Amino acid sequence: MTQHVDDEVLVTTPDPSTDPTPVDERSAPTPRTAGSIVAGFAALAVGVSVVGGDLLNPAASTTDGDYAGETVEMMIPLAEGGGTDTWARFVAAELTEKVPGSPGLAPVNDDGGEGILGTNNFMTSARSDGTEVLVSTASTVVPYLLDMPAVRYDFNELRPILANGTGAVVYARTGAGVKGVKDLVDRDEPLVFGGIAATSLDLTTMLAFDLLDADVTSTFGFEGRGPVNLALQRGEVDIDYQTTSSYGPAVEPLVKDGTAVPLFSLGQVDEDGEIVRDPNFPRLPTVVEVYEQVYGEQPDAEALETYRAILALTYTYQKALWVPEDTPDEAVELLRSTAEEMGQDPAFQKSAEEVLGGYPLDASPDLAERIGDAYRVDDDVREDVLELLETDYDITID
Repeated sequence: MTQHVDDEVLVTTPDPSTDPTPVDERSAPTPRTAGSIVAGFAALAVGVSVVGGDLLNPAASTTDGDYAGETVEMMIPLAEGGGTDTWARFVAAELTEKVPGSPGLAPVNDDGGEGILGTNNFMTSARSDGTEVLVSTASTVVPYLLDMPAVRYDFNELRPILANGTGAVVYARTGAGVKGVKDLVDRDEPLVFGGIAATSLDLTTMLAFDLLDADVTSTFGFEGRGPVNLALQRGEVDIDYQTTSSYGPAVEPLVKDGTAVPLFSLGQVDEDGEIVRDPNFPRLPTVVEVYEQVYGEQPDAEALETYRAILALTYTYQKALWVPEDTPDEAVELLRSTAEEMGQDPAFQKSAEEVLGGYPLDASPDLAERIGDAYRVDDDVREDVLELLETDYDITID
């Protein structure tokens, strides 16, 4: 018999080698004793689980000004290898390299539903600790604007880190009898516009035609702007637009040989909310200037506001990086300020010239306010767009 003394209480423990009582005949523990034993093991299991979990998956520490040891997961809701994917991987790689602590980068492509599915998934599952970011582009912004049923995200519940714009030029086939902007109206036969989808980036150009009251009909279903450009060269469509990065190789040769003529740029929205000339196409008029040339007056204020709002969404702030709304301020500011410094670095500007399309990387302190204003689309604007789609293109958004 072994004896233990604990706080002067004598406890005896049977010695199996000397205790003659068979094991199966020894008294079972009382219910209270059994409950205590079970509770003790349960508490021990919880403690091991919590401690072990913390050791294996420590909480991200992104509020101390240092991302060392972290990995930033980037949701790219479009296919790998496209323009948005190329932009996102380049910008994020540069950013994570320069963020204090140089965290790792894990891009994740989720291209379901033309960008909607991946964005939905981000909204429901992203960690709000500064280690998960979302890429947005016009493909995900236009469905949000139209309040399409599949959309389960709200950009007003996200916080922007940086944004980057692009531009576009509308041009026409000279073989269709177009020499300048005045040939867009009062035509014997309408010009044929080649589009991908009315609820895509094409929407801004369609609004430009509507603002100008241009004689244009549309045919949709092309797989990209490249195929539209080829169709124009074959005479299958008459009018097209190309974004800044594609304009040089796709359109300039046609302008030089006289088979196409540039008409106007879609323009940019400046910090004061005004539509101004695209810095990459300073010689081309904006839609507003074209209207004045054709009609000798300013366009209708309501139609102009609708165009301006959509232009800001789809071009001036076309691509952006976002984090969840409740991400700590310290993490948001660290990412934003690093991006701002990066965007002002001449070496970065030189290496990023092609990817950014000649437009600045916008990460200024007032970005959240400006982009927030742009993404809070008035109901009147949304209704104007929905009416245009239904009336002119027989498209109804339920």
